[in-house]
Amino acid sequence: MEDFRGYLTVEIRLQESSIDTYMYEVLELDSFCKERSLNPEKLRVDEVIEFLIYRSDVELTARTLAKCHTAIKSYYNFLILEGIREDNPMDKIDTPRFKKHFPHVLEVDEVDKLLDAIDISTIAGIRDRALYELIYSCGLRVSEAVDLNISNLYLSEGVILVRGKGDKERLVPLGDIAIHWINLYLNNSRPNLVTDYSNESLFLNNRGGRLTRKGMWKNFKMICDKSGVEGKLHTLRHSFATHLLVGGADLRSVQELLGHSDIGTTQIYTHLSSNELQKAFTTYHPEAQ
Repeated sequence: MEDFRGYLTVEIRLQESSIDTYMYEVLELDSFCKERSLNPEKLRVDEVIEFLIYRSDVELTARTLAKCHTAIKSYYNFLILEGIREDNPMDKIDTPRFKKHFPHVLEVDEVDKLLDAIDISTIAGIRDRALYELIYSCGLRVSEAVDLNISNLYLSEGVILVRGKGDKERLVPLGDIAIHWINLYLNNSRPNLVTDYSNESLFLNNRGGRLTRKGMWKNFKMICDKSGVEGKLHTLRHSFATHLLVGGADLRSVQELLGHSDIGTTQIYTHLSSNELQKAFTTYHPEAQ
């Protein structure tokens, strides 16, 4: 199992949360096989199907079951690379389809209302305004914002260097508003938070350490409650992409800005932007009614 974890980390370069999911599913397979005196490395296609039926009987969602399929397929690909078996039984089993749930997106005025609700009279407030402004302005994942270091900032050039999934790096343009709040944070807020001057982390918590995802989510929820705007932290990234497309950006550019390896992942936002265009047509076109 440790070798398998190494394969997921080094070969496939998955994020830690995905690795944990894959490991969990393979351990479920192992438990299933132990109860039936089977060897998981040597399962036939029908035995793998029996396991997948067993997993579906615990009321998993179609999305979770699809992740289970992917995890088990990766496990058998690993066994093939290790020379333990010659085939992957999952190649003969279709991955379950699931209904796509389109992400929630904020209106531009809702984003403004949410950001304006941050109390910038405090040190933490200036940090949060810079943080959430940056996430929205650059379409960052939460993990990408967490991992930012001061050395990733190129404010005079108007870009930041972002390390995304699979350690892929991309340069993302910074707008004037984001630059303003980052400078304000660096000059007036971060110096009051830092305890170790060798710490390169961009966003710091109240103890001087790197701000965590949990801390970001907690702060964001309080801001949402205060502003009356409903949304999750990742909603800012969804809103970034949708607002770009509604504004006329091409899909390929949005893909690059989001750091999607597959443009098919970005295409979900074309559906959202189409809804926005439909709403605009219905509201403003004289022949729409």
